Order: sequence, then structure tokens, then C-alpha cells
Amino acid sequence: MKTSGLGIDSSRIQAMMEQLKAHAARPQATPPAIKTEAPAAKVEFSDALKKSLDAVAESQNQSEALGKRFQMGDDSVSLSDVMISMQKASINFQATVQVRNKLVSAYHDIMNMQV
Repeated sequence: MKTSGLGIDSSRIQAMMEQLKAHAARPQATPPAIKTEAPAAKVEFSDALKKSLDAVAESQNQSEALGKRFQMGDDSVSLSDVMISMQKASINFQATVQVRNKLVSAYHDIMNMQV
């Protein structure tokens, strides 16, 4: 086992980097709504927003649970798993805040329009 001066297993870091590169290189699947074979189902904005917010809350809950398992000494949870989970939850939350900011801005623009 190789360790750097900080006591970190460099082979695990290298393996994680390879996993991230492999995941990034994988082609993304097209969402069902974009496929042209079947007509797209009507999606209500409020339903899509609620689903998105639920997904963000779920990612935060999973991240918190993973962190607690790591703190309690669960050997099946590594620090890198916890950190990646926390970063995913953070990115999801930041994206949600940006969408909210755009919605508020659009609302203000519409309310300030002359009719």
C-alpha cells in the first residue's frame, strides 16, 4: 500500500480518478421525453419542480447518512465516498438556487412589464 506524507492511499486515489474518467467518457443516455418514437407526455411545471426539489433533498439526505456512517466507523464507507456524495449534494443545491434566482428574475421582469 502506497501512502503519501499525509497517510493517504495513493492507489485508491488513482483508482477513483480512473472511475471518474471512465464515467465522464461514457455516452449519456437520451431522456425518454426527447425520443421521437412516442409522443412526449405533458409535464406540469409544478410537478417537474417538485420532483427536482425532492431529488435535491434526497441527495442531501443520502450524503448526510453516508457521513454519519463514516463517523460511526463503518468500514464499508470510505472518506472519498463521503466527500464525493457531499460534493454532489452541494452541486445539486447550487444548481437549484441558480434556477430559483432565474425564476425570481423572470417573475420580476414580467411584473415590471408595461401593459
